[in-house]
Amino acid sequence: MGSLLICTPHLILWVNKSRIMRWAGLVARMGKRRSVHRTLVGKPEGKISLGRYRHRWEDNIKIDLKEVGCGGMNWIDLAQDRDRWRALVNTVMNLQGP
Repeated sequence: MGSLLICTPHLILWVNKSRIMRWAGLVARMGKRRSVHRTLVGKPEGKISLGRYRHRWEDNIKIDLKEVGCGGMNWIDLAQDRDRWRALVNTVMNLQGP
């Protein structure tokens, strides 16, 4: 009969965060000259609605790192070490918080 996996919105959120973190690590190792790297860490252009501030991809990654207790680290330097980054991504995946 196999096991039944219940996909709650909370579980889906943590799976999504871990996949974004995995992608961010790959992009961080690509180098600054690649356009996808500039998109990840660059400043958004154009106008945005009043009362809202601009969120970069990098800002979201920093928020996710704070949630797992790695908020003060330079995440791009951390991503250069694949084993440490993989362990961090696995931590994010297994966290599944409150």
